[in-house]
Amino acid sequence: MRIIGMVLAGGMLLGLVACGEAPKAPVEGEAVEAAPEAPPGVMLSDARVQLPAVSGRPGVAYFTVSQASGPPRSIAAVAVEMAGRTEMHETIKVGEAMTMRPVVAIPLESGKSVEFVPGGKHIMLFDLDPKLRFQDSVELTVTFDGGDKATARAKVTTVNTMEGMH
Repeated sequence: MRIIGMVLAGGMLLGLVACGEAPKAPVEGEAVEAAPEAPPGVMLSDARVQLPAVSGRPGVAYFTVSQASGPPRSIAAVAVEMAGRTEMHETIKVGEAMTMRPVVAIPLESGKSVEFVPGGKHIMLFDLDPKLRFQDSVELTVTFDGGDKATARAKVTTVNTMEGMH
């Protein structure tokens, strides 16, 4: 019995040690999961995150997505590092007033660009991490229908920074 107990204890010890090992490098010919890449012909540019003037309020993200070639697709979602939640919105004119409304998907055609700009389509950023104020840039990821993704660095700006850009 004592020998069986020692064998079992040794096997458990080997199992625990194996759990802590670094993953092995892939062997030639093995399948390796690739990181998400932008679909061919898709490019993100001019990405920026504007922080709110008042802490606790939502921020906003702007960028341009272009598709030089490929089939029509839709932008299904946008994620921004250090934002707890994001929503795609567009500003529309209702009578004499301007209002925002959420958008579920935004079409993107081959040879075209979609601009996310003030007064138009934009990404609302909620539940912002307070440390975001100390970042120069954050990762912005666009997810397309079908699951393809494109990522860019978005410059972090404040209302004061934006005033100097006009």
